[in-house]
Amino acid sequence: MGVVERVMFFIALAVLCVASTAEVYMVGDDHGWNINSLAYYKEWYASKAFKIGDSIVFEYAPERHNVVQVTYENYNKCNASSPIKTFNSGKDTIPIKANGHYFYICGIPNHCGMGQKVNIRVVSRDSPVTPTPPSGITVPSSSTPAPPPSTAVTFSKDLIGTFGFVVLAAVAAVA
Repeated sequence: MGVVERVMFFIALAVLCVASTAEVYMVGDDHGWNINSLAYYKEWYASKAFKIGDSIVFEYAPERHNVVQVTYENYNKCNASSPIKTFNSGKDTIPIKANGHYFYICGIPNHCGMGQKVNIRVVSRDSPVTPTPPSGITVPSSSTPAPPPSTAVTFSKDLIGTFGFVVLAAVAAVA
């Protein structure tokens, strides 16, 4: 294998290793996005460590629910009247592209008030500092802090990804 082929092989392997750390989170896990699992949502998002590159998926019956991205104030008031974005397909995949807080509620009357809402907090893996929210998202300093990320899961994924990257780099260099 020539030098150019080795470099291209190494680059392809590096991209695969980095891409493999992204997660897809089903909101509510097996419970999905519905009013039968209302007490579960706070537990669900509190147990996750969202990062850039991950995706969140809302699955629900579109004739009974929707997903509305709102500001922090509207999240607390369960107000869907001025959404940032509205989803209503029944299987909405939302890629996480930036650090910050993202607030989602069900816009069907009374659903949010009963607890059908999630607060997705995305932080940099390298920084424990609270990130600056994206434009349109306002989070006062008195907001409830998100729980610490699950270091066991993140550490495991990072270790496997790093180990795999080193092994693949060695194979590419020798080949």
